[in-house]
Amino acid sequence: MPLSKYHYVVVEGPIGVGKTSLAKRLAGRLNSTLVLERPEQNPFLPRFYQDMSRFALPTQLFFLFQRIGQLRELAQMDLFTRLTVCDFLLEKDPLFARLTLSGEELHLYQQIYDSLKPQAPKPDLVIYLQAQPETLYERLRRRGVEFERPITGEYLALLADSYNRFFYHFNGSPVLIVNSEKLNFVTQDRDLDLLIERVGAMRGNREFFNWGD
Repeated sequence: MPLSKYHYVVVEGPIGVGKTSLAKRLAGRLNSTLVLERPEQNPFLPRFYQDMSRFALPTQLFFLFQRIGQLRELAQMDLFTRLTVCDFLLEKDPLFARLTLSGEELHLYQQIYDSLKPQAPKPDLVIYLQAQPETLYERLRRRGVEFERPITGEYLALLADSYNRFFYHFNGSPVLIVNSEKLNFVTQDRDLDLLIERVGAMRGNREFFNWGD
């Protein structure tokens, strides 16, 4: 198995980039345990996209508590007997807080994050999916989730830039940066095979995968 050297792999990237779809495909192909964010359980999320300044803090705290609970469960699992694929990285959580919160709310969030952050397992690999904001916007429109309709291209551009800045400095795990513009991991088995082959061949702590490499 090309990924046999990994026990815990995280797929990350901004909304619309396809991280959950890829995580599902990897888990299915590699017969691995799958751990997913559950945004549909966040009662504040639809209201956040309608009024970000008002609902940013409760939305962010709900996700923080949810992710911490999932990672505490993950910490109790035996990650050495079966590959686990996850579609979120807890260290990225403050990225959204800094993007949507300010002043006392940001300070409160940071205090809660620092006090609750669990000793979660460190990923053996993070697959960071990139796409242009225009591509993210088009993919969101195409999937047609009602509460995502208020998301603007400007917000997606800020989000994509924040992700790029975060992963530029991130050194907590090896990172494979993937340009997903021309790759379709959901319906094209060849694209998925190419990615799995590329992951299996990784030797450095930061590598890039672009179509045609």
